[in-house]
Amino acid sequence: MSRAVLLTVLLAGLIVVGSTSSVFGAQMDARINPNNESSPFKMNYQKTIFIEYPNGGQLFETLRGQEWSIIGTADSSDPGVQDLMNQLNQKIRSDGSQAQITDLNVSYDIHLKARNINTSVDYRVIIEGELSNYVITEDSQKTLIDLGWRGLSTTQEVVIDGYELNYPINILLSEEPEAAAFFVGTEAETVFERNLIDANFILEQPLTNWHFLFDPTGINVDAGTFGLSDEIAGYVVSSWTMGESSIREGRQVERIFEAEVMADQLYIVRSVQSSDQGNLYAIGFGALDTFDGVEIAGVTPTPPEDYATTSTGDFPVIIIYGMAAIAAIAGGAFFMISNRALKNEKTGQQGIDPNRLVGYQTSASSGGYQTNRGEAQLADGTDYQQTRSYYEDSSNTTQSPPPQPEATPTAAEEAACGCAASAEMGSECDCAMQGACLCDATCHCNADICKEQVNSMN
Repeated sequence: MSRAVLLTVLLAGLIVVGSTSSVFGAQMDARINPNNESSPFKMNYQKTIFIEYPNGGQLFETLRGQEWSIIGTADSSDPGVQDLMNQLNQKIRSDGSQAQITDLNVSYDIHLKARNINTSVDYRVIIEGELSNYVITEDSQKTLIDLGWRGLSTTQEVVIDGYELNYPINILLSEEPEAAAFFVGTEAETVFERNLIDANFILEQPLTNWHFLFDPTGINVDAGTFGLSDEIAGYVVSSWTMGESSIREGRQVERIFEAEVMADQLYIVRSVQSSDQGNLYAIGFGALDTFDGVEIAGVTPTPPEDYATTSTGDFPVIIIYGMAAIAAIAGGAFFMISNRALKNEKTGQQGIDPNRLVGYQTSASSGGYQTNRGEAQLADGTDYQQTRSYYEDSSNTTQSPPPQPEATPTAAEEAACGCAASAEMGSECDCAMQGACLCDATCHCNADICKEQVNSMN
């Protein structure tokens, strides 16, 4: 039983670790078509900052009842969006990639809400655009595509519609200057000054650690997500995903930064940004490689013959099947052991067959009530020595044998028994219950108290 509980806990732990998800700090989604000059991509940057005032204070009074949102969108015609696009392209080049962003749209949503014990500020910036110049070389058999552009980040200010979006402290300074004054020049300011548009971890996590899958059927629904016609039906679609805790990617944890501010009261500032996630798709079967320190993929219309590896490139499918077989054997052995242990447990009727028992009443009425006590004994005594109770052995216990049924007293004898019921009811003496005896020497009551009374009279 303890082994079963342990296995259940371990399995539940693996499920929890493998399936837990949350709001991601940076979430990438890109679909690359090597046959086109450009392909769409999307990046979602999110962060939440908590301002805590557990003891109240002036900061609580400043933020009391405050709630507001700043929401907006802008396209590549906006000077701020153009500046952001230049910053991202500069970062891509510094990472060694030749790809570049040719079109960009930005949407942002900043929301502040004050509560009794804390205030939360949620920051969200989404960029969507077109990526081009990602094809390195191509021939009739293979196309090499550049995948080193994934770290779409900037450490510069991003000002769109008059709002600076990359550093959370700037929004607070413009919208809540009295509250921001509590943090300027303190350690808490460094928490607010961590830039939001940061996807470096997505680039730092090698694609060989991402989960790799490919669809050899080219489903038409997938074709629509690439903005293509149904003509690609039958093409291979490759996908790489990252973001969950696993043996290869490691344990993904939230990035939390915290600082305290001592003013009129103790205030705490905490920044929470969850682990990043990436989804990268490409038309064709992608085989990963590295070129001049930049990760690339060689894309072919169909997978190689006898392909039997996962995303690591050197993990044979035979090992996967072997692990599955070991798991099946272990599961079968576990159930066999459990079934054997269950059979060994003593359950149900043990000892004498109930069909060989007969019951008789041991209670009688007296004083206007009657109990329902009874006992059981063997219908015959043929095998009594084999089935009798251990405690009936005089060498093991001093317990007296079961009482034998008394003969029914006559009317004359009954008159001498002062605590007996009427003879017509066939009841027994209940002096033992009453705790007193009114019998004389002619009474044949079997109760101990009556026997003592008779002996004393003799």
